[in-house]
Order: sequence, then C-alpha cells, then structure tokens
Amino acid sequence: MSTLLQYPLADLDSRGGGHTAREIAQQPDLWREVSSARVAARGADDAFLRPLLDRRDLRIVLTGAGSSAFAGQVLAPGLARSLRRRVDAVATTDIVSTPHEQLSEDVPTLLVSFARSGDSPESVAATELAEQQLSECWHLVVTCNADGQLAREHASRPRSDVLLLPEAANDQGFAMTSSFTGMSLAAMQSLAGPDDQLVQQIAAAAEQLLAKRAANAQALAAREPARIVYLGSGSLKGVAAESALKTLELTAGGVVALSDSALGFRHGPKSVLDERTLVVVYLSNDPYTRQYDLDILSELRRTVSAGSLVAISADGHEAEQDETWTLPGLQDVPDTALALPAVICAQLIALALSLSRGCTPDNPFPSGEVNRVVQGVTLHPLLN
Repeated sequence: MSTLLQYPLADLDSRGGGHTAREIAQQPDLWREVSSARVAARGADDAFLRPLLDRRDLRIVLTGAGSSAFAGQVLAPGLARSLRRRVDAVATTDIVSTPHEQLSEDVPTLLVSFARSGDSPESVAATELAEQQLSECWHLVVTCNADGQLAREHASRPRSDVLLLPEAANDQGFAMTSSFTGMSLAAMQSLAGPDDQLVQQIAAAAEQLLAKRAANAQALAAREPARIVYLGSGSLKGVAAESALKTLELTAGGVVALSDSALGFRHGPKSVLDERTLVVVYLSNDPYTRQYDLDILSELRRTVSAGSLVAISADGHEAEQDETWTLPGLQDVPDTALALPAVICAQLIALALSLSRGCTPDNPFPSGEVNRVVQGVTLHPLLN
C-alpha cells in the first residue's frame, strides 16, 4: 500500500488531507527547483535590485497577510544583518488600515509583497497605498500565481519586478505550506544572492525530517493536547508565529495555539501552561541567542508534564533531556535558512492534529467560515 508521511495515501485522500500532505512532502524538491530558477535569473535579479540595494538610504519593507506576513518576519532579521540595510516586516493588513503610520517616512522604499494567490483584497491595496504615500517606491512581487491580480497589476510597471514561483508552490490545500517556504526562499535568494549549496543542505535535512518525524507528530497528536505553544527568537520567532497559525487553521481552531519569543514568554503568556499544553521550542543557531532559548527550555523542564516538551534543533546534544527533533547537518547555517526545514515540524504536527480530530486538512472550514483566499474585506478610500 502506498504511503505518504506515514499515512496510507488512499486514506489521506478519503479524509480530505491529500493536497496538504503532498504539499508538505514536496518541499525539498520545490526548494531545489526554486534555487535553480534563482541561479538562472541572477542577472535579471541583480539588474533590478542591485541599484536599489546600493542605496544607503533604502528602506526594505516585507509585506503580506497571514502566513505571507510571517514570511517577512522570518526574513527581516537575517536580511538586515546580511544586507546592512533597514529591513522591516509590516503586514499588508497594517499598511491598509494604518498607512499614515506604517509609511510615515518618505524615504526610498522597496516593497516586497508576498502573496500565494495575489487575489487577497489587501495585496494590491497595500502596493497602491505605498505609491500614494511615498515619492520613490519600487515593488518586488513574490507570488505563486501568475494569474493573480497582484502579478497582473505589476507585470509591466517599470518600477516593479514579479518573481513567480513554480506552479507546484501554488498550494491547493487551505493552509500555506510549500508556498510559505518557497516564497521565503525565493525572496531570500533574490535579495541576498543565490546559494545553491545551502539549499541542498536544508533540502537534505528536510528529507530526513519528513522520513523520520511524521510518526512522532502522530504520537504527539495522540496525546490530545488542548493547547500548543511555539517559541523562537529572531527569525525563529516568525517561524513560531507561522507554526501556531498552522495549528489553528488545520484544526479549525479546535486546538488553541500561540507563539512568543523565548524571553517574552515569561511576561504573562506563560499563564497558558496546563497539563494539556504541548510546548515546542525552536533553538537558534546563533550562539548568543541560543543561550536564551536554552534557558527557557531548562525552565520548562521543571513545569511542563513529561512528553509535552519538544526541542527543534540543528544540534541536539544540548537538549538531550527532552524529545529533540534534530535538523541534521545544519549547525552552521543562518537562522533564516534553518527556518525552512524547522517549520516543517509544525506542519507535520498540525496535519496529525487535524486528522486525529476528524478535520479535513485540505478544507478545515467546509461551510466557508474562513476561506482560502480572504473574502469580505471592504477597502475604504484614504483620507488625507
């Protein structure tokens, strides 16, 4: 019998989880395809981006909604460090609702828009508001859908470049999985320069993770946690936010999930802990930041029930007292790259929780309370 992620394939399809499972499993191959495309397009990328990145006064804004906003949160710290430029992650939902605050500085700006479909109401509205508020604005549109409104609007603009991902990245499942990691990787390689060797490393680690940890995810789901907390620092704080969202989406809100930083968790959010709470801690590869991640891990060992604490680490020996999911061979990669295989851990857990609770992962809201492409947004005219 054919299996995928430790599930019978026919069972996944009959339970409404086939698309989501395939899109989780395909990510290593997708990353290799994205990397090849970015290497091939290096000249075109540089022709558009290099004159902008050479400007010392350039502000880079990474934007999107939901998972697309979290892609910006993952990338911003690492890009700021490598580019030595100001890089801000600002959700389109914030730009659209408070443009005077989010775009208050009229400085040369590169708006990097992440969008799986490009048809969410805020996607195009955010780019138009940036045009209205800023004297100099360029656009890098990172999308999985060539036919989406965002891609079509910017395809022929002289100050815009549309970075289109392979068709496989346009997830058919409700929740963004391969689209999230694919767009993150494509933007990282375009802005910081392609590194195919690094992509081969993270893809190989992800393949081992997918082969080994799907069963662990099912075992965690069998414990029937009522709450999940994801913790991470720096780029991995963005991963934690995306991880919590995957749980909420795929369980249709049946499992309460939240995220925080290692240090921030103590300041009130720790109140969520009880005997049915699962805690997942992403450990940074940065030696300074990692100290704080290990501190909260040590503290949680004394407060969380046995079997309810998981560490995700590229180097497992420091967390040997816990169940540790190791990302092999990635001890020396930056956290922005570590983020991509790390988030697969949360995708596996969310899928397992969804199926164990009788949800349909490909469409957890069959009656339409929440939609794959956001609906019901009224865009109001800007008041100057």
